[in-house]
Amino acid sequence: MKGNPAVLALLDSYPEALRSALATLRQIILETAEENAEVGELEETLKWGQPSYLTVRPKSGTTVRIDRDKSALGDYALYVNCQSSLVSDWRTLFPELAFGGDRSVHFKLEEPFPEQAVRHMIAMALTYHSRKRKPQSK
Repeated sequence: MKGNPAVLALLDSYPEALRSALATLRQIILETAEENAEVGELEETLKWGQPSYLTVRPKSGTTVRIDRDKSALGDYALYVNCQSSLVSDWRTLFPELAFGGDRSVHFKLEEPFPEQAVRHMIAMALTYHSRKRKPQSK
């Protein structure tokens, strides 16, 4: 995927620590898509003024957004569609993390970044629709 100039410009406008944290999230999103055949190609764009990553293949995953966090929950966040069950699922899997409603997980710059949990959450988001269509094994 070629980087979207508008997204890259927005990320470059942030202070160094925030820019670095968001660059890490962006890299994990890109790596997860590349490593998972169910995801396929991603499109990078701005949605609601936030860097957003959506699967080009229809009905494979849900859009993932990243941005600075203006709430008291953290310094930056990963956002998904609030109509999905993702955040509810994530709360069960990773109760130690900070979640905002049904749409986001939040991180603080001064705390250790939970990379493995984030990789798992991103994979769940980018395969959300394809996983829902698969029959559940018993």
